[in-house]
This record gives sequence, C-alpha cells and structure tokens, in this order.
Amino acid sequence: MTSDTRHIGILLFENVEELDAIGPWEVLSFWTRGFPEDGYAVSCLSRSGGSVQCAKGLEVKAHHSYDDAPPLDVLLYPGGRGTRPQLRDDDQLDWVRQQRSEVPLMTSVCTGSLVYAAAGLLSQRPATTHWGSLDRLAELDPTIQVRADERFVDDGDIITAAGISAGIDMALHLVSRLAGADRAREVRRGIQYDPAPPV
Repeated sequence: MTSDTRHIGILLFENVEELDAIGPWEVLSFWTRGFPEDGYAVSCLSRSGGSVQCAKGLEVKAHHSYDDAPPLDVLLYPGGRGTRPQLRDDDQLDWVRQQRSEVPLMTSVCTGSLVYAAAGLLSQRPATTHWGSLDRLAELDPTIQVRADERFVDDGDIITAAGISAGIDMALHLVSRLAGADRAREVRRGIQYDPAPPV
C-alpha cells in the first residue's frame, strides 16, 4: 500500500446485518487484493474499533476506529437492526454528516440508507432500501424519490442499494465505476457470482 492508495471503508456496528457488510467485503477485497495496481484498499471501521456482534450472531472485528481510520474515498454503510437506534443517535448522525463533507462517495446497503435519510443526506434525491423499509424511508424525508423496484440507485456521489444481497450488486457496480466494466467482470467471475435461484 502506497501513500496515494485510495481507501474504501465498510462501517461495522452492533446488530449490523452480516451480508450487508460481508457481501461487499468479498467483492471489494477480491478486487483490491487481486488487482493492487488499481490503487484501492478496503478495510472495516467501527465507532471504537474492535469486535462487533452482528444481527445473526457472527462476531467480526473492525480494522479501525473512527479516530484512527484512514481518510476515506468511499464509505459503505450497511443496514440491519442496528440502524434503528442510530436514527435517533445525534452523535452518530453528526458523524455521518461529517463524512458527507469529507468523503467523495457515500454508499449504503439495505437500511443504511435510513441513517443517511435521518442525517439529511438524501433530501431531494432518488434512493432505495430494503423492501420492508421503503415506507420508513419516505417517512424520514418525504422529499426522497423512493425507487422501490431498483436493485441499487446511483445518484453520483451517493449510491443506495436495496436489501441485503443487493449490496453485492452495488459493490460490483462500484468496481465498475472506479476501475471499469472489464475489471468488474473479472471480479464477478472470480467470486463466481452468477445468481440462479433454485425457486
């Protein structure tokens, strides 16, 4: 890693939905480790660093705390039950607003977009979230143009993804944006992501 490496941070917190964070991690770490010449690195951060308990019992460890994380070029904010108390957490919402002022590209998966909405980041913008929280997204900010049927919504400097597994699609889109469609296809093939549900 060089001094000009660009950093992608995946946020972790108590009761984060596992696949919201780990799905994009698989995509982004496969890319950044396999193709270091692209100049990106990915790591996880949490408020105080250390381990967090995910929504379904998996325990994961953040690489960084808020205080020692590298300056980010991309922030990925996953969802899960742990986002609900954050909608009323002034300190967390202030942190999100600070990231908006410093991080060029903000992304979310699932109900991570609810936190962005509560922080005022999605005003007058198109956005999506988990299908079960679309109404809540609209309640948090009635000016949001809720896109109920889209897997992810790219609005330039903010990308929001629908529920859970949609984070994988969004992360592949992110690779395409940052390193080109050919690279995204290589990553998709590398992780053998070609959904064919049995039902």
